[in-house]
Amino acid sequence: MEIPCPHCNKPVFSLDTYCGHCGKKINLKKEQKEKNGLQLVIIFYLSFLVFGIVSYVLVSESATLVTEIAVEAVFILLTLLFCFFDFKGILALYNWKEINWKILLFSLLFPVFTAVTVYYTVGWLNNLIFYDYGNVFYDYEDYDNTVFWVLLFYTIIPPIFEELAFRGFLFNQLRTFANVTVTILATAFIFALIHFSYVSLLWIFPFGIVLGYVRHRYNTLWLGMIIHFIHNFLVVCLDYYYYQQDSLLTL
Repeated sequence: MEIPCPHCNKPVFSLDTYCGHCGKKINLKKEQKEKNGLQLVIIFYLSFLVFGIVSYVLVSESATLVTEIAVEAVFILLTLLFCFFDFKGILALYNWKEINWKILLFSLLFPVFTAVTVYYTVGWLNNLIFYDYGNVFYDYEDYDNTVFWVLLFYTIIPPIFEELAFRGFLFNQLRTFANVTVTILATAFIFALIHFSYVSLLWIFPFGIVLGYVRHRYNTLWLGMIIHFIHNFLVVCLDYYYYQQDSLLTL
């Protein structure tokens, strides 16, 4: 079974003594690597599950800017804490070596398709099932610098830290004991569950599969961050457009 090298994150066989890419010694035995990886995955999942539940309750009961900032700060710190345990493996994912113009073009165009498709289909389903079309700008309109906070919480933090957490740390740990297919599907599923939305699960799961495949194929987090950022940014732009068109704002 292949596992990522702890030094350069390139694929190596689990019984190899030295990495064929960077030449550094692989110290852990297969059984120890799998055990450590499994333990970290379980701790990661439980930690983010508890965080998701607590933050959902807090925001629901006290939807203030301070609460939102606190939740985002904890999410960032939690992500960085886990990445500390796999610093070299994470650092190796911030490279451009295998990126070519074709995948870069895909990374620019694919999120345009997903943003438009998801925005209107999910909006229609939410309105049909929950009688709530939803617009993020209504949640922040009582605060100063509304656009700034929306951009920060929806287009800056998620692409950076969600990719770091799920396609970075979680992906690396799953690869110590699972094959590529299971790893991609598992990271996508956990990524979707953390969003706590039945309707969004329909698109976040396949979206996560694409992000996971791109991360594996090109061994970098940059492409996933670009796709994630453009998707979220365009959704926010559409929300802003309809928010500005609301005739009640002129009253």
